[in-house]
Amino acid sequence: MSTGNAGSRRVVIVGIPGVGKSTVVNRVVEKLRSKSVLHKVVNYGSVMMEQASRLPDLKSRDDMRRLSVDAQRKLQIYAANEISRLRDQIVIVDTHLFISTAEGFWPGMPLDVLQALKPTNLVLIVASPEEILKRRQNDVSRARDKATREVLEMELSAANTLLFASSMVCGCPALVISNPEGSADIAAEKIINAVLPG
Repeated sequence: MSTGNAGSRRVVIVGIPGVGKSTVVNRVVEKLRSKSVLHKVVNYGSVMMEQASRLPDLKSRDDMRRLSVDAQRKLQIYAANEISRLRDQIVIVDTHLFISTAEGFWPGMPLDVLQALKPTNLVLIVASPEEILKRRQNDVSRARDKATREVLEMELSAANTLLFASSMVCGCPALVISNPEGSADIAAEKIINAVLPG
């Protein structure tokens, strides 16, 4: 699989809700900015939402998870095609490896989406089930599904499995970064070191 423009990096950063992915991505952006590295961050769900907002009765990104798998797939392909047109030195794609739907776990990056995105790096942010549960409970800005430790362990396991399956399909490295409370800067530094070696 081609990795896009020569010299450019397409870094897909994933994690289940509550691992602190958005915070880590923000720290990565700050560090890239301080190094004067040209970059762009794109939130996969936001690109999907641009298209989904045209659908009747869909008011938020959380509503997208309740759409049929077929409808979500169409939105995924739309977003992948839009993101694949970006030509920055480093493109950071903030997304999820899977979406929990009424039909079960739905891959956030099926084969055709991976082929369109052409990632050079895959990064999975993880945290302990206890930390994730606490973060989800404290996040009043989103309509999160209720979770138990057992559910979170299953989600973390599914994310880990999908990360390495995606890495195999893309032929690009997979990196798992732990993000315990208060460690976002350390996690971001590890990502920077992997994406900008030397």
